[in-house]
Amino acid sequence: ELCCKPLCLMLADESDHETLTAILSPLIAEREAMKNSQLLLEMGGILRTFKFIFRGTGYDEKLVREVEGLEASGSTYICTLCDATRLEASQNLVFHSITRSHAENLERYEIWRSNPYHESVDELRARVKGVSAKPFIETVPSIDALHCDIGNAAEFYRIFQMEIGEVYKNPDVSKEERKRWQLTLDKHLRKKMNLKPMMRMSGNFARKLMSKE
Repeated sequence: ELCCKPLCLMLADESDHETLTAILSPLIAEREAMKNSQLLLEMGGILRTFKFIFRGTGYDEKLVREVEGLEASGSTYICTLCDATRLEASQNLVFHSITRSHAENLERYEIWRSNPYHESVDELRARVKGVSAKPFIETVPSIDALHCDIGNAAEFYRIFQMEIGEVYKNPDVSKEERKRWQLTLDKHLRKKMNLKPMMRMSGNFARKLMSKE
């Protein structure tokens, strides 16, 4: 009894790295109904049963924040996959885990909406970890969060410098020498990949640094 409207809209990400699927909002209820439905198809004279499984993959960060009810990218809570703040993310550049979930975001929205503990705005924000609107599409998380990109790139940026200086031959080197290695790497990245040196690594710099090129 479902209508014949298209269930999703495929869009190309502005970076051309991937496509993303935007579910048209009037059809979310139909999508939920289809999850609980079964499709019977005759294959080779035998009826086979199929289920509908929707995968919210390929979303960019902005869309994930919008559909999962999170604050915009300027939020203190930098990650769409865990509860890390900007400070925590900058101090932990290696270990990452997925701890946010759609169900948890929904629970946190209810706390944000009802404020059951009668807390101040700051206390409430700290409790809900950046959830400020009702999540309406469940996304399938993958380790591609911004601070993971930055963390991995920062680690490799350091490794590249040590390779330039062949630190394995002489681990006891001065700060001045290490600075020279960094300048050499920055010069190479500017020439080969048009990556300009940055005081603090950004997401775009990190993604380019970790590309195949």
